[in-house]
Amino acid sequence: MERTLIIFKPDCIKRKLEGKVLDIFLSKGFNLKACKMMKLDMDILSRHYDHLKDMPFFPGIVDFMTSDNVMVLVFEAENAISKARELLGPTDSKKAEKGTIRGDFGTDMRMNVCHASDSVESAEREIANFFLPEEIF
Repeated sequence: MERTLIIFKPDCIKRKLEGKVLDIFLSKGFNLKACKMMKLDMDILSRHYDHLKDMPFFPGIVDFMTSDNVMVLVFEAENAISKARELLGPTDSKKAEKGTIRGDFGTDMRMNVCHASDSVESAEREIANFFLPEEIF
């Protein structure tokens, strides 16, 4: 079993898609291990997007990710990371096929409904960034 971090981004929350997206994950066999609503700030975003913070587009990510609340979730499943990324579709929603979360609900590269961990190492780091061990069930 593998764990992955998923963030329902501000566009997901603003458009009231969180119930639909959560249902998709649960119906595909993911087990919800942790969940909380958050208002992200520069401190947590700098840690989460450490690999991007020197890029010219980083301020835009910060503006978007702080524009509304987010839901941060930990899911567990067999091959959770690759399975979640397949379920979401490509990062650029315009290139995502219908039937994927981003293809059905996303609008572009940034407003793509969800963030998903891209590796076991990233998932471990990201989960620890958002949750204390005792918050994961």
